[in-house]
Amino acid sequence: MLSKDLGPEQIATYRAIAIGNPPEVGPATEQLAELGLIEWRPHEGTWVAHDPRATARGLMGEALEELAELVTRIRRVPTLDALASDYDPHRMYGGPASEFLASRAAMNDRIGQVAASTSISIMTAQPGEPADRDPQIVALGVQRTIDVLHAGTEVRGLYNSLAATHPQTAASIDTMVDAGSAARTMSGSFPRMMIFDSRHLFIDNHVVSGAEADSGWHVTDRGSVAWAVHVFDALWNRAARWSSVPVGGATTGRQRQILVELEAGYTTQQAARRLGLGERTITKELSALRSALGMRTLYQVMVWWATSPDRDLP
Repeated sequence: MLSKDLGPEQIATYRAIAIGNPPEVGPATEQLAELGLIEWRPHEGTWVAHDPRATARGLMGEALEELAELVTRIRRVPTLDALASDYDPHRMYGGPASEFLASRAAMNDRIGQVAASTSISIMTAQPGEPADRDPQIVALGVQRTIDVLHAGTEVRGLYNSLAATHPQTAASIDTMVDAGSAARTMSGSFPRMMIFDSRHLFIDNHVVSGAEADSGWHVTDRGSVAWAVHVFDALWNRAARWSSVPVGGATTGRQRQILVELEAGYTTQQAARRLGLGERTITKELSALRSALGMRTLYQVMVWWATSPDRDLP
């Protein structure tokens, strides 16, 4: 079989032999003979042409055999690739470690693809200050979260403490919490991240200089993702349980006085003396405030108070 298509010289040589005017032996005749289009007959001392249709059928048969073999090899690929799910869990690492996604669109597309196959857990940490967004986009995001919750996936969201003071953000979080999501808030800075099924981690870009502001990384390295889960859990345990701020403030005037004293470094006993109140009154007020905010400890209350809009109330 020829390694390349017939050229003008080979075609002209075949035509000459076919009409009984064979040329001298040369590269063209050798190539035609190799292909089976012509045959040298020593007893006649001449070249004889063969039916090209028979040769074409022979070539087609060979090509179909090669194609069938190729298809069989291709069919093995998904089966072999699927074995990675049996291989990776028993290794310290496996598969690609991370991929840089250079734009917001690329990040959103990849997050959407991963989220669509998530079945166990979603953890998000969103440290940014809340801002007004397109209501339709917000509603779509909330509905996707609700759909995931109804499918049995655990969802935990960690938000900037200012989220409770932003009506649109607070309303969307309240809706997700009512549907079964867990939410907590933190003041100060903490890393932005999204973790799906403890296998996929999305983080901001801190590697490629000059990249778009909303670019980021999709990390699948087992060690790195496990570390991120540990960090998220540590932040979660320090955060305050979600509670949207009621209209008119979450605190009473007396509670604000107590918080101001505690923030200044005074103990509850000292605050009671300075305010002319009994220690039991201080304890009762703080207990009522923790209950109203959905918080467990005084530490969580003080973290919330650090950025609370109630500080501006008289």
